[in-house]
Amino acid sequence: MYEKEVEQLQNIIDDSKRIVFFGGAGVSTESNIPDFRSADGLYQQKYKYSPEQIVSHSFFVRNPEGFYEFYKEKMMFLDAKPNAAHLKLAELEEAGKLTAVITQNIDGLHQAAGSKNVLELHGSIHRNYCMKCHKFYDAAYVKNASGIPRCTCGGMIKPDVVLYEEGLDSDVISRSIKAISEADTLIIGGTSLIVYPAAGFIDYFRGKHLVVINKSATAREVGAKLTIAAPIGEILGRVH
Repeated sequence: MYEKEVEQLQNIIDDSKRIVFFGGAGVSTESNIPDFRSADGLYQQKYKYSPEQIVSHSFFVRNPEGFYEFYKEKMMFLDAKPNAAHLKLAELEEAGKLTAVITQNIDGLHQAAGSKNVLELHGSIHRNYCMKCHKFYDAAYVKNASGIPRCTCGGMIKPDVVLYEEGLDSDVISRSIKAISEADTLIIGGTSLIVYPAAGFIDYFRGKHLVVINKSATAREVGAKLTIAAPIGEILGRVH
């Protein structure tokens, strides 16, 4: 299955010198991290508040206990391991083929796989700071804290993730746009291209090959040269 598509993708990779990968939640589902929007994703589950409400800035400020209860259980997967997609992307970077990974994920699995130039549009669960004194805390500290994680100074700790109602980091935005605009190949994987402004970044691509690998159809037509409706790890794991 997918032999023809994998062969086409292999030819594109062989023909490329500056690949950029733009990925979303679907990249991590093969590492058993649930996404938000698929049939069994977080948005389909029943909570007192919607996941969108809970992971918003105003909810965090108003109800940090409720936020952390959801966040620790549903968004922090510290035992997750990189899958074939993460490993292949790190390999392509090591080989000098891939210049950047731009991710909407906050799980840190690209770095765990060995990728160096990872642009995290929505931040990371692995960086957490006291809102009072700005002291750094790792993910394990937050995950294992009972209730609201507190700093030694007594201040509340906030994860360095971009919540709804918060803006993306301007430096990460400009570096992402630069990487995409300079790429000869853009591989979009594991994202439905629903979340903006991130999904709009792909409009800066002016290169030769545009590839989309996603289990379901994307929310917008991007004029891809190659579209593969399959799990990303299954496909990337078969190229060399």
